[in-house]
Amino acid sequence: MKVTGLSPFVLVCMVLGFVFLYAPIVMLIVFSFNASRLVTVWAGFSTKWYGELLHDDQVLSAAYLSFRIAFMNGIFSVILGTMAAFALVRFGRFWGRSILIQSVSSRLVLPDVILGLSILLLFVSTRSIIGWPEQRGVMTILISHVTFSSAYVAIVVQSRLAGLDRTYEEAAFDLGAPPFAVFRTITLPLIAPSLVAGFLLAFILSFDDLVIASFASGPSATTLPMVIFSKVRLGISPEVNALATIIVVVVALGVVFAGRLLQQQDTQRKKTG
Repeated sequence: MKVTGLSPFVLVCMVLGFVFLYAPIVMLIVFSFNASRLVTVWAGFSTKWYGELLHDDQVLSAAYLSFRIAFMNGIFSVILGTMAAFALVRFGRFWGRSILIQSVSSRLVLPDVILGLSILLLFVSTRSIIGWPEQRGVMTILISHVTFSSAYVAIVVQSRLAGLDRTYEEAAFDLGAPPFAVFRTITLPLIAPSLVAGFLLAFILSFDDLVIASFASGPSATTLPMVIFSKVRLGISPEVNALATIIVVVVALGVVFAGRLLQQQDTQRKKTG
């Protein structure tokens, strides 16, 4: 990163900003390798707390559940988000377009507490009316995660479709190709980086969600962030630091990979443009 030409005041503010944002995360990672159970006393380097996680059935089951929900959420969010993006970009003006735009954009800025409470009230109402769901669990968490994750996918795919050169599709139509064949052989490969990026974003959003899952879950389903929160309420332990470090690494890798895909998408759009 080139910092020449910056005034000392701006440079100091930038450094303090990075320290304020990332110093707590760095401390968490460092103390996850602490040999002592006391999180404020450094007693040497050790990886034994990561081994302790492998024998914690509660953590392993919650991690597996969170992975399942995040994976399914990524798939359904990509499907719904792509459909919404095509409706906004390719269908022009239609009745309900403004409602669709507002519903997509509102989920990006709506506080998680409000969204989680509204989803909880929806499940309570549907149970009293049609008897479903009998109890909140994996399905209700998945529905609530798809509700907000699909909006992020729609924004990502919409930006790709808006800058897509349609001459390839028009040439295929002129040669007599059916619409589905054009979508499968031309459109889908062109928007594939945005679909993968949208899937990764939806996966990450679902995997580390706590607030919305707390409203939508029941006794039969406990996600990994919920387990971490319950452990932290009893006091910070090295196992929690190790578990949080693993989550930070997984999320960071996903964000970096998604960013690289979006960067490649922008590069391809500039070349085709």
